[in-house]
Amino acid sequence: MVRKACALAPNVLDAHCPTRQALDLIADKWTALLIYLLSRGKQRYGDLHRQVGGISQKMLTQTLRKLERDGLVTRHVYPEVPPRTEYELTKLGHTLIGPLGALCQWAGDHLAELEQARKRYDHLQQKASLSA
Repeated sequence: MVRKACALAPNVLDAHCPTRQALDLIADKWTALLIYLLSRGKQRYGDLHRQVGGISQKMLTQTLRKLERDGLVTRHVYPEVPPRTEYELTKLGHTLIGPLGALCQWAGDHLAELEQARKRYDHLQQKASLSA
């Protein structure tokens, strides 16, 4: 019943809302970056690790497993020596490319405004701490 009502009027504050669950899929630090890289095609684990600056091996593994569990990524293990593992977006994973692209476009369109707001905020915080 909650899901049906939520489908008619999304309420991201409701833990059972599909919209909130969808946002939870991509709302971490690494998922969008990995989806972007995988949108280019199959990638090996080591290649993903090299391309995503700052991600630990543990976090990369956890994020890829989460994406695989959610049906967004498939993992292909080839019985070779040395073993080769490749990751690839599923059909469902490919459906996120458009929305993430729109978010990237928004960021590019508003980066200057974001930077100005941050400078303004930091300046006001610095003035307030000097006054205290």
